[in-house]
Amino acid sequence: MNVAVFAFPNISPFHLAVPCMVFGEGARSAGIKEFNLAVCSESKAVMPSSAGFDIQAHHSITKFDQADIIIIPSWPSPETAPSKELATSLLNAHSRGAIIVGLCLGAYALAHIGLLDNIEATTHWAYSDDFKARFAKVKLNNQVLYLEHNRLYTSAGTAAAIDCCLYLVRKFLGSEQTNAIARMMVTAPYRTGGQTQFIALPVPQNVADERLASLLERMQKNLASNHTIDTLAEQMHMSRRTFTRHFQSLTGQSVGQWLLNQRLNHAQRLLESTDLPLEHLAEQCGFGSSVTLRHHFRSQFGLSPRDWRNAFRQA
Repeated sequence: MNVAVFAFPNISPFHLAVPCMVFGEGARSAGIKEFNLAVCSESKAVMPSSAGFDIQAHHSITKFDQADIIIIPSWPSPETAPSKELATSLLNAHSRGAIIVGLCLGAYALAHIGLLDNIEATTHWAYSDDFKARFAKVKLNNQVLYLEHNRLYTSAGTAAAIDCCLYLVRKFLGSEQTNAIARMMVTAPYRTGGQTQFIALPVPQNVADERLASLLERMQKNLASNHTIDTLAEQMHMSRRTFTRHFQSLTGQSVGQWLLNQRLNHAQRLLESTDLPLEHLAEQCGFGSSVTLRHHFRSQFGLSPRDWRNAFRQA
């Protein structure tokens, strides 16, 4: 599978490195040979990076003509529109069936040329107002990590770009090889695209936060248990109201939504790695019955658990 990554003058090396690590060095280190990575630019000349050192792409954007996946890992500025040559290459590639990815501000490049018109897309939350003002036809969702629509992918900031790239690997190669790359990168192999972008307190900052972090870990290890707000609040020695407010401030989600996401993530892993009957799998994940599991799974992912298992086990 041919993967082309676009580089431009003054690009952040970190943004450029994300897809290069996932589809290049990270994949090779994990023994995965399915990806042929090419870093491309409109000119193969030496370019400055935003970090104070120079970079040089060895390929031109003619590589887009053979690419299965084209990634725009960032973008110079919101007001900058792609050149005519770059716009034509991206539009032609999408028309022939290639996947086009705009990571972080890379969504601007796709929006400028109309690829995101009338569909849901995301970008870094800090640019939400600017993006909405420029691209009224785009249905911006600034609450999620990444989105997929008709072979078009957009993501939030740098960490979410890693999630989006790993999701693409998972889509084509399945969870085992994705996990192998994630292990090499020492990162989580999968975060759902619908997870919130911005969390007010990303790390514990006081004793109460530390206790809640410990509670979250215990909940993750015991998803089959019937966790209620009252029992959880009691473990934290808090009132129900104080606990729910504290939980929301630390995780960015309600207790119910956080639990549902954890249970769905666990269900995905079990579907991909075991042959457990659906009823037993639902019980292990805390859904109680396969009917409840099917309902939430289809609502979140647009697929039945059986379809998910077939797709990713075959991959």
